[in-house]
Amino acid sequence: MTAPMWQPSRERIENARLTAFMKQVERDHGVACREYRDLWEWSRRDQASMEKFWLSIWDFCGVIAETRGETVIQDFDKMPGAAFFPDARLNFAQNLLRQRGAGDAVVFWGEDKVKRRLSHDELYERVARVAQGLRELGVKEGDRVAAYLPNMPETIIAMLATASIGAIFSSCSPDFGVQGVLDRFGQIEPKVLFAVDAYHYNGKVRDVTANVAAVAEQLPTLEKILLVNYAGDGDASALANAERLDAFEARQPGGGIEFAQMPFNHPLYIMFSSGTTGKPKCIVHGAGGTLLQHLKEHQLHTDVQPGDRAFYFTTCGWMMWNWIVSALAANATVMLYDGSPFHPDWRILFRYAEAERITMFGTSAKFIDTLGNQGARPIDEFDLSSVRTMTSTGSPLLAEGFDVVYNNVKQDICLSSISGGTDIVSCFVLGNPIGPVYRGEIQVRGLGMDVDIFDDQGRSVRGEKGELVCKKPFPCMPVRFWNDPGGERFHNAYFADYPGIWHHGDFAALTENDGIIIYGRSDATLNPGGVRIGTAEIYRQVEKLEEIEEAIVIGQDVGDDQRVVLFVRLKNGLELSDELVDRIKQSIRKGASPRHVPAKVLQVPDIPRTRSGKIVELAVRDVVHGRQIKNKEALANPEALDHFRDRPELQA
Repeated sequence: MTAPMWQPSRERIENARLTAFMKQVERDHGVACREYRDLWEWSRRDQASMEKFWLSIWDFCGVIAETRGETVIQDFDKMPGAAFFPDARLNFAQNLLRQRGAGDAVVFWGEDKVKRRLSHDELYERVARVAQGLRELGVKEGDRVAAYLPNMPETIIAMLATASIGAIFSSCSPDFGVQGVLDRFGQIEPKVLFAVDAYHYNGKVRDVTANVAAVAEQLPTLEKILLVNYAGDGDASALANAERLDAFEARQPGGGIEFAQMPFNHPLYIMFSSGTTGKPKCIVHGAGGTLLQHLKEHQLHTDVQPGDRAFYFTTCGWMMWNWIVSALAANATVMLYDGSPFHPDWRILFRYAEAERITMFGTSAKFIDTLGNQGARPIDEFDLSSVRTMTSTGSPLLAEGFDVVYNNVKQDICLSSISGGTDIVSCFVLGNPIGPVYRGEIQVRGLGMDVDIFDDQGRSVRGEKGELVCKKPFPCMPVRFWNDPGGERFHNAYFADYPGIWHHGDFAALTENDGIIIYGRSDATLNPGGVRIGTAEIYRQVEKLEEIEEAIVIGQDVGDDQRVVLFVRLKNGLELSDELVDRIKQSIRKGASPRHVPAKVLQVPDIPRTRSGKIVELAVRDVVHGRQIKNKEALANPEALDHFRDRPELQA
C-alpha cells in the first residue's frame, strides 16, 4: 500500500464535524465507528440503517421544517420510485437564511474591479424585498424564475426569493449565447427573468443587453425582466417589461419573509444536461433532497464549520454554484468570485483567499494543472494558513495535480477531489477530512450512497475499471425530467443499463485504499479544460452556415487535457478555407459559448452513421485515438471511418 500524501493531525480529527457525527451515531444507535469505512458501511447497509443515518443527518445538521413526519423512506425497493420523508414540509430558503447579524453572509469579488459584501441581516432584507416583489408579480408555487446572471450576490438573492415562495429557480451564466439560453429556458417557460447588463471577463466589459433582448423576445411566457446593474449602464428602458432590480427592491416594504412550507420533494431547481444528443435535458431537483445532501457534504465531507468561509470558482451555469451557496445552511460565509481566474494573473484567487481568510477553496483540475504548467508557487507568496480544504472537480484530478497542490500550494491541506454531477446536484465520491489523501485518488464514497463499480455484466469489481453505479436510493435523486410525463427519458438516462440501479456514465475504479479513480465519462460528452459541454450545442451553430452539409465533433485527449475537434462535410465542390474556419468558430462562440469553440476544424468527405442514420461520435473518437472499433456491423458506411484515421493535423 502506498504512503499517503497527507494525514490529518490528531487535533484536526478531534475537531472535525465528521468526528462529532460519528460520536452521535455511536451514542444514539450503538454503531462502533472506529474509522470512516465503519460509518459508510452502516449508512448504506439496508433500509433500517439508511433510515437511521438520514434521520441522524437531519438532527445533526439542524434541518428547519414545519414537520418531518414518521416515514423516512417510502417504497425503498423501488429505484426510481423511492421517496424520502414523504410527509415532511419545509422551505429551502428558510434553512439557508437561518443566521442573522452583522457578520458576512456573502463576500464578492468581480475580478480586480469590484468588491462587495452582504451581512446576514442585509441578505435577509434583500431576499424579503425581492420575494415580496415576485409575489406582487403573481409568482406562485411551481412557477419558473430564470436567471441570466454572473456569480454575484444578486443571483443568490434571486434564488432564495424564488425558493421562499415555492417557485422553481434555473440559471445560465452570461457567457452563454442566445441559442444556448433558449435551448434551456425555452423548455421551462419562465415567468420572470433576472438578467445582467454586462460583466467583467479578463479585464474587459462584456455587454449582454442585446442578448437579453433577443432571449426575451423568444420567451412568450415571460412577464417581467429584472435587470441587474453590474458592469454596464443598467439601462432597462430598451427592454420590454423590464425594470432595474434596485428600483424593484426599493418599492417593497421589506421586513419578514413568508416561507412557504412545501413537500420534501417539491421542485427547487431545474438544471440542464450538457446537450449531447439534442436539447439539454431539464433535470428537476427537489428542495429537501438537495438540502439534506448538501448539509451532509459540507459539514461531514468538507468539514465546513460555523463561521467558515467557503469558496468555489464556478459560474451560474454549473452545478457547483448551486452546491456552494448551500454553505449558508452550515452557518458559513459564501465567497463568490466572477470573471477569469487568471486576471490579471494566476495570483488573483490566492490573493482573495489570503485577504478574506477563506477556509475551503474549491477549484477545477484544469486550474491546478495550469498552476503547474506556469510554475506558479502560491506557497511562496501567500499566507494560506486559513485554508484547511481544497476541493477539485470538473474533470479527473490526475496524480500530477496532487503533486502541484502539495508542492506548490500548501502542504498541510486536505485535498479532496470530488465527483458527482448535475444529475444529482452533488457528489457520489468525495472527501474525508479525518482520513488520508493518496496521490491520484478520490478519498471515499459518499455517506448514505451505496456506490460501487460494475463491469459490463453488472458484477461488482475492485481494482478494475468499470461503470460507477449507486445500488440503493438516495435523497438527492432528481424528482423527474421536465416535460417527461411518462418518465421514459428519465428512466433511460439512469436505469436502462442496470435495471433498478443508478448509472450515469462515469468510468471509474476502486483502489486498494478504498479510494476511487475516475477515468472520465463513458459517453461522448466533451470535457475541454474540465468543463463538460455537449456536442449538439455545437452542431446547432455549425449547421446554420450554408456551406456545411453536416458535422461531427469529438474530444481528443492531448496530454492531461482534452481539445475539441470538429470535422465538417461541406457541400459539393467546396474546400475548407481559413475564412470559413473563422466563421465557424465565431458562430459557435456567439451561439453557444467560448468554451464550445473547437481547437481544430478539419474537412472530411463523409461521416459515419448507424443504419438508423445517427452519426457515431464514439467510433470517430476511438479511431482518432487509435483504438479498435468493436461494432462496425452497426454502421451503414464503416468505410467513412478511414477519413479520420492518422490525420497529421491531429498530431499533438
